[in-house]
Amino acid sequence: MLIGIVGKPSCGKSTFFKAATLAEVDIANYPFTTIKPNHAVGFVKIPDPAKAFGKTSNPRTGYVLGDWRFVPVDLIDVAGLVPGAHEGQGLGKEFLNDLNQADALIHVIDASGSVNEKGEPVPRGSYDPARDITFLEDELDYWYLDIMKKGWDKFVRQAVQEKRPIAAALEKQLSGLRVSEELARKTIDALGLDKEKPNTWDEDALLALARGLRKASKPIMIAANKVDVEGAWDNYERLTKQFPEYHIVPCSAELELALREAAKHGFVNYIPGEGSFTFAHAEQLTEQQQAAMSFIKGFLERRGSTGVQAVLNHAVFELLRYKPIFPGGVGKLEDSEGNVIPDCFLMPADATALDFAYRLHTDFGKNFVKAVNVKTKMPVGKDHVLEPGSIIEIMAAKR
Repeated sequence: MLIGIVGKPSCGKSTFFKAATLAEVDIANYPFTTIKPNHAVGFVKIPDPAKAFGKTSNPRTGYVLGDWRFVPVDLIDVAGLVPGAHEGQGLGKEFLNDLNQADALIHVIDASGSVNEKGEPVPRGSYDPARDITFLEDELDYWYLDIMKKGWDKFVRQAVQEKRPIAAALEKQLSGLRVSEELARKTIDALGLDKEKPNTWDEDALLALARGLRKASKPIMIAANKVDVEGAWDNYERLTKQFPEYHIVPCSAELELALREAAKHGFVNYIPGEGSFTFAHAEQLTEQQQAAMSFIKGFLERRGSTGVQAVLNHAVFELLRYKPIFPGGVGKLEDSEGNVIPDCFLMPADATALDFAYRLHTDFGKNFVKAVNVKTKMPVGKDHVLEPGSIIEIMAAKR
């Protein structure tokens, strides 16, 4: 799973990325600070499953804070996109191609309206962030269309002559964007296009097809950033009404980054996604730092959280509909080294016990006998769709 962080220059995208990962990235308030894509690991937040047994997990990857377990996910931060990116503006085609393998996109926008479409500073509130939402949609749609139309006449002619499904040809053409034959077929059917005569599809039909494929293969959510700035919260509330088809999360990447850095250096105790923190060594903070932390505390009291963790969780669990599943044993939650529930696998929403067995090891899947829900101690069949957060023991026949 790979999640892309996208947006125009200077919207706070790289700040969001650093807040989510604590990776070392360049941050500056001018266009194209980021040129090459940054890869790093962020974390989704779930209840620690070991707590139900009076224990604490020892994750092999990720970590535990309090009652929460943080599970790693891969993130990529690409350079800022500007209008005309699909035509090469601002090195846009190169940056768009960096998103090929992304399963979903988090679109970071400047909700304060203090940066124009090119990423240049403007008076606060003078730019409408709604323009950024529609601009990114258009750029992505035309990017898909441009790729789809490369050699279009040739592969359509071959499909018609050989009576091959046009959906299969689209899968081959758009495989780099994770478009499958099934997805192409469903999109064509949903649009009511004549799949027997793709050579009759006009430009409007092709653009509609590109848009449908993009929505299905690159789902988007919106991170309304900089909501700590005066006037930005009003913009956020307006955007939720203007774009009801999107899930829009208000956030302040700058405040989240400050909290995580303070926690990293031992100044505060903070669990990402929480609505409060406590001071550990307040006496070591300068007056300026204390004033900043007081501002953050007031923001959290008003808004509940900085929103960054909520964005990551929504992208994984709602947008992509993944669920955490843990391997374990009814009689023993520890591995051979004594680590409690060390592993967590993020599985698709419809994953069954058999799917999980194959995820653990091919031999477990091939020789599957049954699975047992560790919490209930009840057996489940191979076709049983697993509940999020399940701890599952897989039993397989010996070869």
